Amino acid sequence: MKLGYKDISAAVLGAAYTEETDGKIYFHRFTKEQESYYLKTQSDFYEKTFATAGIRLYFKTNSKSLKLAGEIVFKSSRRYYSADVFVNGKMVDSINKYEGLHIENPYHIMALPAGSFSKETDLGEGDKVVEIYLPWSASLSLSELSLDDGAYFTPLKKNRSLLAFGDSITHGYDSLYTSAGYVQKLADRIGAELYNKAIGGEVFCPDLAKLKDEFTPDLITVAYGTNDFSHKPRQEFRENCKNFYENLRKLYPETPIFAITPIPRIDSICNEIFGKHSDVEPIIAEIVAKIPNVILISGYDLFPCDENLFGDLVLHPNDKGFTCYAENLLKKMEKYL
Repeated sequence: MKLGYKDISAAVLGAAYTEETDGKIYFHRFTKEQESYYLKTQSDFYEKTFATAGIRLYFKTNSKSLKLAGEIVFKSSRRYYSADVFVNGKMVDSINKYEGLHIENPYHIMALPAGSFSKETDLGEGDKVVEIYLPWSASLSLSELSLDDGAYFTPLKKNRSLLAFGDSITHGYDSLYTSAGYVQKLADRIGAELYNKAIGGEVFCPDLAKLKDEFTPDLITVAYGTNDFSHKPRQEFRENCKNFYENLRKLYPETPIFAITPIPRIDSICNEIFGKHSDVEPIIAEIVAKIPNVILISGYDLFPCDENLFGDLVLHPNDKGFTCYAENLLKKMEKYL
């Protein structure tokens, strides 16, 4: 039983909009206005908006089997991907090209093929909740989602929403499995629909924080700073950070905002343009202290500076590192939830 666009689109979480073209369904995590902004200002970041980070399908069924088919196109600087299938909260399958390979850190240079895919998954007997996490590093366009003939299909929704801004770490770099990213894990633990607006390489961008989504989030996380340290003079960083949070506060005046400062990085002692990496957090802390309902969370408290927790041995967590990040972040946020 092949499902149509109407059914599938009803089961999508985390997309600003979906569309069907030439028999394929495309999933967009940025609004058309946000995409247009990146098209005008940064072509590389514009391409990254089409990565399906944070988007998933969420439904209930009694089907024993699931078939997915479509196409993968890389939309990040990484050349590997996964689309993870969960049944009742447990991963039962993943669409990727590295199953069976021996993978060691650093694996961020791994280059595997994308292109067309088709895979059948055994979901098991009885009623079940299915979640399909779409790739963070690539776009997935779907040409087929099929269930057993006669099976029911009921789209599900989450009770609240999480809007996440950030750079490559929030985007998903360098999780092997999409579902392992810290912001995915956070959304799972708090039962929230994730809207991931992170872009690999991004800095505090005040104009992005002027572009409202078509919903009001229950929670917002913001995790920039490490690229500002690498590329921006200190005064420009200060101004961008202040304006970003002020613009975001105007868009969502009642929503709690969690300001997550950068986690440690192996190469972060000093940058001649900015200064010390350790100075990023105090500047953010000073700025957000003056903005109502913004809660500061120290990235240094979330993640030890251990190269074994980095997929690239320098900056981006691996799956184990993301688990550490997510668990510690949740502990910091719990009293506010």
